[in-house]
Amino acid sequence: MGTPKLGRIPSMRERVEDSLSAYRNVLVSLLSRYVSQGKGLLQPHHLIDAVATLGDDARTKLSEGPFSDVLKFAQEAIVLPPFVAVAVRPRPGVWEYVRVNVHELSVEQLSASEYLQFKEELVDERSNDRYVLELDFEPFNASFPRPIHSSSIGNGVQFLNRHLSSIMFHNKDCFEPLLDFLRAHKYKGHVMMLNDRI
Repeated sequence: MGTPKLGRIPSMRERVEDSLSAYRNVLVSLLSRYVSQGKGLLQPHHLIDAVATLGDDARTKLSEGPFSDVLKFAQEAIVLPPFVAVAVRPRPGVWEYVRVNVHELSVEQLSASEYLQFKEELVDERSNDRYVLELDFEPFNASFPRPIHSSSIGNGVQFLNRHLSSIMFHNKDCFEPLLDFLRAHKYKGHVMMLNDRI
């Protein structure tokens, strides 16, 4: 018995390209339906509903091909004719962005910032304007560590509580502002958050 081979998982761009080469007419028909709806943001159910309008043979081809993974993991799609950009989340914490030009049938992989810039064009037709509002929130979260394991997804509040409480208990100067905050909560002259021994 041979040893199993580990192979590279194809990217979403490669899956779309493979689907275009295998089922060109079916995929062009589907993408054209998205574009015919006009400029907008499509949710996953909109993407699936458009597949349901195709014929039985076309639906079967799409479900058997690599494009089924793109539709299964799609979180949203942006339509700015002739482009359709899809945000795909194949695993927790992993995002891929693919943009297809329906007229030229070209596929390109987008970075997160390129995808967001493309998404902003839905709202602002003047996206090439040099006076675009840009906010930098990096100074606000520079001091907080980042969870790096996918098991941490969904536990952000617990993670921050542990981080902040460890800082508080290692640095005795942090207790005074906390006690002042707890002393400030009074009802009819009685302190609500602290007992008389503290």
